[in-house]
Amino acid sequence: MLGATSAHSASKTVLVLGDSLSAEYGLARGTGWVPLLQKRLTQENIDADVINASISGETTSGGKARVQALLDKHRPSLVVLELGGNDALRGLALKATEDNLRGMIKSSQQVKAKVVLLGMQIPPNYGSDYAKQFSGMYPKLAKETGAGLVPFFLDKVAATPALFQADRIHPTAEAQPLMLDSVWPYLKPILRK
Repeated sequence: MLGATSAHSASKTVLVLGDSLSAEYGLARGTGWVPLLQKRLTQENIDADVINASISGETTSGGKARVQALLDKHRPSLVVLELGGNDALRGLALKATEDNLRGMIKSSQQVKAKVVLLGMQIPPNYGSDYAKQFSGMYPKLAKETGAGLVPFFLDKVAATPALFQADRIHPTAEAQPLMLDSVWPYLKPILRK
């Protein structure tokens, strides 16, 4: 099952297309930031269903290959793109990552969905130039396409080692509400319309 659905037909659908950070890697099902988003929408009386199409290990090329079928199936009013981190960890060419993200944004906009891009950063051990170009890619794309931008998705957890699992890459269950809090101010105004 890809996502949560309610007994009624929601007026809006939120499609989250991400990697392990959104796919609840190492967490009990239902404790990740995406299921918490569905709960927050219910608490805020926002009539929307969240579809979590995230896959651990997903790259932007994988997301680009899947996005059109997901858009056709779910007809989302909002697409949240949380991809790029695995591209960087694999040292893939930034141009390809940027082109793939741009393609996903444009495909989403063509079906009249709003897009929010979740910005990422990588450790400086990949080289300061690569790290700077990687983190700068997200605001560049947001400006170019008009997509919304969360400047750094892990902003509220990155500086706290205790909020990460033993691999030091994937946030713990305790970190998930903070991750949602980083995203929520950017999603709420779109979903309230």
